[in-house]
Amino acid sequence: MKNNRTYHCGIEATLDLIGGKWKALILWRLLEKPLRFNELCRQIPHVSPKILTQQLREMEGSRLVDRKAFPVVPPKVEYSLTSFGRSLLPILEVMCAWGNEYLKQIDPADAPHRENHGQDLEKPFHN
Repeated sequence: MKNNRTYHCGIEATLDLIGGKWKALILWRLLEKPLRFNELCRQIPHVSPKILTQQLREMEGSRLVDRKAFPVVPPKVEYSLTSFGRSLLPILEVMCAWGNEYLKQIDPADAPHRENHGQDLEKPFHN
């Protein structure tokens, strides 16, 4: 994969691919299985459809996510991780573990900001 950007370190390159508010969470949700757009919307309820579409397109362009369109009516599209995207699993697991430790340390008064909609954040979302 060729990228015309100049990076000064590996962290900068990694953040270019998975940085931002939603990309890591989208990747985390796709670890378990391919998901349709509306399934991703339900699993990440605070992201707008416009931003979710934008983030998915960027990650598809970076070869982290694969988009598969099925020739049916109504249209069906599934998103899944590529093998390159799956290589981020160790990074995402460490981010999740670090975040969970952080949540244990912050003031309980911040609890409304930590809602997780009943999800087990130790592993990808399960319905």
